[in-house]
Amino acid sequence: MAKDDYYSTLGVAREAGADDIKKSYRKLAMKFHPDKNPGNKQAEKKFKNISEAYEVLKDEQKRAAYDRFGHEAFEQAQAGGGHPGGGGGGGFASGFADIFDEMFGEARRRGGAEPGGRGADLRFNLEVSLEDAFNGKQAQIRVPSSVACSDCKGSGAEGGAAPETCDTCHGHGRVRAQQGFFTVERTCPTCGGRGDVIKNPCRNCGGQGRVTKEKQLSVNIPEGVEDGTRIRLAGEGEAGLRGAPAGDLYIFLSLKPHRIFQRQGADIYCRVPIPMTTAAIGGPIEVPTIEGKMARVTIPAGTPTGHQFRLKDKGMTILRSTARGDMFVQAMVETPVNLTDKQKELLKEFGEDSSVETHSPEAHGFFGKVKDLWEDLKE
Repeated sequence: MAKDDYYSTLGVAREAGADDIKKSYRKLAMKFHPDKNPGNKQAEKKFKNISEAYEVLKDEQKRAAYDRFGHEAFEQAQAGGGHPGGGGGGGFASGFADIFDEMFGEARRRGGAEPGGRGADLRFNLEVSLEDAFNGKQAQIRVPSSVACSDCKGSGAEGGAAPETCDTCHGHGRVRAQQGFFTVERTCPTCGGRGDVIKNPCRNCGGQGRVTKEKQLSVNIPEGVEDGTRIRLAGEGEAGLRGAPAGDLYIFLSLKPHRIFQRQGADIYCRVPIPMTTAAIGGPIEVPTIEGKMARVTIPAGTPTGHQFRLKDKGMTILRSTARGDMFVQAMVETPVNLTDKQKELLKEFGEDSSVETHSPEAHGFFGKVKDLWEDLKE
C-alpha cells in the first residue's frame, strides 16, 4: 500500500521551512497523541504517521534524500526493521522526544545548574514612629535566618570540596526510561534532581550548605513611607541549599500611634485646646508641627469648638516627591474650671447681660426649634 506524502501528512508545502514543519508537527502530535485518544486506533495510526514524517523532514540530509527519491530512499532501512529516521530504535518516539525536550529541556537545565533549591523569601515586621516616617531613617534590624555555612562555604561538602557528578543521571538531574513508543523522564532518585551528590557531608551543616543564624542588617526607610509600605532587600532572605541563590527579605512597615497627631494619607490632623476667652475675643496661638517646630495660628473672634484651620504644606512628606501634605488644626474650646469667686461673679454678670440671640446663635437656634416642636405637639 502506497504511503502518503510526508508533506501532506504534516499539512505543509514542500518549500516549508524547518520552523513551519516543527510547528505543524507539534500541533498534530498534541491532537492525535494516544493519551488524548485512548482506544482510538485511527488516532494512534495517524500519530505514528506524522511522527514518521517529522523524523525525516526535520533532518536536512534525510529531507534532501526524500525530496529526490521519495519513500524509496528509506526502503532499505525499513526492510532492516528500522524506521525512516534510521538508528533502529528512534522512530516517531524520538521525534516526539525532541519536541518534549525543546519545551521542557531548558527548565531542566536551569534546575540542574543549581546545586539546590533557591532559599525562601522572609518577612520582617518593623514599627516606626511618625517622625521617622516624615524624616526618613537608617534603621538597624536583627533577623533570624539561614546563612551560608562558613565551614564548607555553602557547598555542603566537608572542607568546601565540590560536589561530585551523580553517577545515575550523569549530572542531568533527570533519568529516562523507554516504555514502548514513549520515552518517560523522571527526577533522578539518587540526587533528587540536582545533578550532583555529596559523598562526604559537612559536619557543621549536615550537607545543607547553610546554618541558622541571626544577622544584623541596615534598612533605609525613605521619607514619606506609609503604613503597610513594603521594602525588598534582594538576597537577604534564607540562604539556598548547597550554594543556590538566597531568597529575598521583605520588610513590612507599620506606624506607631502618635500622642498628638493623626495621619490621613499625606495630611496631619491635630486637636488643640483653645481657652474660652481666646475663642470668644480671638487671638494668636502656637501649635506644634511634625517638623518639631511651632507654628502660629490666628484664632478669629467667636471660633466654635470643632472648627478647623488649614496650614498648607505643614503635613507629611510624600514618598519619592518634594511635595508635602497639609496640617489641619481642630479647635477644641475649653470650658474653664476651678474658678475663683470673682471669676464666677464676672461670668454670672456676663450671662445676665448677654442676649442668647446675639451671643449664642447656636443655642438660640436650638431652643427655637424646641419651641416650634412643642407648639406642633399642642395642636
